[in-house]
Amino acid sequence: MAARTHYTSQVTKDDAEKEVTVSGWVHKLRDLGKLKFIVLRDSEGLLQVTLKKGVTSPDLIDLADSLREEDVIAVTGIVKPTKIAPKERELSPTKIEVLSKVYSSLPISVSGNIDSNLDTRLNFRVLDLRRPEVLSVFKIQAKLVEGMQEYLSKEGFRQVFTPCLMGAASESGAEVFPVVYFNKSAFLRQDPQLHRQLAVISGLDRIYDLGPSWRAEPSHTPRHLCEHRGCAVELGFIRDEREVIKVEEELVQAGLSKVRDTCKEELELLGKKVEVPTSPFPEIRFPDVYRILEEHGKKIPFGEDYDRESEAILAKYIKEKHKADFFFVNRFPFKIKPFYVMRVDEDPLWARSVDLVCKGLELSSGGQREHRYEKIMEQVKEKGMSTVSMQWFTEFFRYGAPPHGGFNIGIERMTMQLLDIANIQEAVLFPRTPDRLLP
Repeated sequence: MAARTHYTSQVTKDDAEKEVTVSGWVHKLRDLGKLKFIVLRDSEGLLQVTLKKGVTSPDLIDLADSLREEDVIAVTGIVKPTKIAPKERELSPTKIEVLSKVYSSLPISVSGNIDSNLDTRLNFRVLDLRRPEVLSVFKIQAKLVEGMQEYLSKEGFRQVFTPCLMGAASESGAEVFPVVYFNKSAFLRQDPQLHRQLAVISGLDRIYDLGPSWRAEPSHTPRHLCEHRGCAVELGFIRDEREVIKVEEELVQAGLSKVRDTCKEELELLGKKVEVPTSPFPEIRFPDVYRILEEHGKKIPFGEDYDRESEAILAKYIKEKHKADFFFVNRFPFKIKPFYVMRVDEDPLWARSVDLVCKGLELSSGGQREHRYEKIMEQVKEKGMSTVSMQWFTEFFRYGAPPHGGFNIGIERMTMQLLDIANIQEAVLFPRTPDRLLP
């Protein structure tokens, strides 16, 4: 079997007259009589292979005639400069090896000749992911996460791995997926929140966790998933939630900078431009949120949470006032937040709870956690939770816990908003929703 020497992106016009071997899928075939073209696609792009009657071996021309789109091939040939091929280079083949044949007609178009609806594309997701524009989304997503990890490492955050199986639900009232765990009941985690806090209390001052979480929420909106991934960050010895906000700002800037600097071709293919937001991101707080919404025709009862329409109104307000897509909402009503958030001592109606919003969609929740044992126990009771069932978590606050806080930023939601994707399922390799558990 032929060994690949180059990916398509590594073959340039400066390699003229060099022999290379590329491997991939037959993306398109064209026959112009004396000229035949094979457009070969791999994970890095496209390369035109040109066969000329009278120049190319007749055996290779016969082989090219037998090929179908999505056959897997390896091509060895000489690089030729040309003005008419992508990136001004093509391959004149000396050998073509068929590695795998297509056995039936494809149910969706990979080359983009025929559009399919999203459900059909997701039913045949493996083939859908072969489309260069779809693949670009995940190349960008990978660089987004890479940039975030580089920042966290530079700033002294250690990567940790927290459990996905929980013996108790982490948030009262939230939908959870129960699982059978030997002879006990367990749940898939809704958020790595509580174990992150315990890690900080243990002495790992600055940590982050990259991994999945689950919500058994029967939502069928373009922004909801039953399984999603997040970059969850926690830091100890903070003064207040402003330190958490600063880290999240810098994390977003680092991720977007990495995409801007390393994904130029992918962004061009998708027709997108990434602008890195400047610091500080705009911040609005409750109860001012109610005033802003009312000024824009939306009345929310004092002390209540806002809805999706309100989020869009706030995004429009921030865009007009600050020319910004990213902004923070701070000091949510405590009654709508989980037991572990810290209240504002001088005004306990409000919590030091912070959401990051981009273009009208919440990307993360976070803020400062309550670290004082007596306060946590009060809040567990106030939320109607069992002190016994939460003892595995609350017990450790008896032994000295530093002030701490953090957030969990959704990778798929951030990708969705960054690239203006209409449905979040397109920002997931294999999405899980109330209606989709395969492939």
